[in-house]
Amino acid sequence: MRASMGDRLNIVQICDHLGWPGSRMHGVKRLFAWMLPRFRPERYRVSLISLRAPDTSEDRLEDMGIDVTYMSRSKFDPMTLPALLGELDRQDADVVHMHGYGATTFGRLAAVRRDLPTVLHEHANLTDTPWFQKIADRLLEPYTDLAIAVSRSTADFVVNARLIPEQRTRVVYLGAPVEEFSKPRTPEQRHDARKQLGLPVDQPVVGTVTRLMPSKGNQYFVTAARLILEKQPDTYFCVVGEGELHAELKSQAAGLNLGDRMIFSGYTRDVAAAFDAFDVVVFPSLWEGTPLTAFEALAAGRPIVATDADGLVDILHDGRDALVVPKRDSNAIAEAVVRLLRSPDERFSLSTGARETGAGYDINAFVRKMEQLYELMCRESRPSGRTGVAASDLSFLSGTAHPS
Repeated sequence: MRASMGDRLNIVQICDHLGWPGSRMHGVKRLFAWMLPRFRPERYRVSLISLRAPDTSEDRLEDMGIDVTYMSRSKFDPMTLPALLGELDRQDADVVHMHGYGATTFGRLAAVRRDLPTVLHEHANLTDTPWFQKIADRLLEPYTDLAIAVSRSTADFVVNARLIPEQRTRVVYLGAPVEEFSKPRTPEQRHDARKQLGLPVDQPVVGTVTRLMPSKGNQYFVTAARLILEKQPDTYFCVVGEGELHAELKSQAAGLNLGDRMIFSGYTRDVAAAFDAFDVVVFPSLWEGTPLTAFEALAAGRPIVATDADGLVDILHDGRDALVVPKRDSNAIAEAVVRLLRSPDERFSLSTGARETGAGYDINAFVRKMEQLYELMCRESRPSGRTGVAASDLSFLSGTAHPS
């Protein structure tokens, strides 16, 4: 181990990119914004390398005080490796923590050249990988100290598609800043939040905070809105977020004659206020890792209607903190929402359960787990020839405070 207990460990996070079509703050980027500033600075210097060009969105991590280096390399650029080696040397890296196909390929190639411990972090179950990634993953598997996955189905993907043995794969749930999202809000603040979103202050509102992309299933929410209005005609709907399907979803809403009842409010920095504006939150996802917005909604104590998508069912419990319905079923979404709109007692019960569950998924707890993992990796990886980390007691990674 290079750094003694009196030194700081240099943790280098590597990702493929920090941009996403039509979205300025996607899930992994949001995770970095929460996670990186929370490491204890007296012990950890945590930086981020993006393999691609600089982020040009309005919300850049470096503007939040996060150390970001952009490699400005194309997807298959062979010069990525020497550039990355130079950057790891410059930063005197102790641990490499990688997110994304390119990051885990070039990151492991560089790490083995420098004999650095590696952690592969998978954020979604993509069911399969391209042929070239299969080759890379098979060749680089021996140089992976540990893989962590954000859900059980994502762990299956890591084992079956990314070819990391099960004994070197662990599920580690993420979280949200619980203190921020659980903060009590006054009726005046709620009214202000609704006005900011273009919503009435005194009517029922059903909403979602999402990225407008195929996996999120938002078309089923839009269809459900028409069905809900047939039974609860005073209801308004709100979609908070950006993404590639924005125009398509707006066209769908217009075709269903939703008019001003379906508000597409775009991006908001104050997600906690947006959740507080909703009487019911809907997550109509088709597949997921574990969406950060679900952790946020739980911490905020919102009544939730969610599909049984992988990742969501890892953290939600039907009847306790959410109503869970089948994927791709607008009727089921509508029935569950109407049920909650008509039952203040059930909304209160789910809200209480959501807060209890959400308290177990604090981003601070996730960061402390990563700190403990990095210490273990620095102690065990080199002496054991990369076998010691997975062979250690890793039970600290799976612990949560939420009810079983």
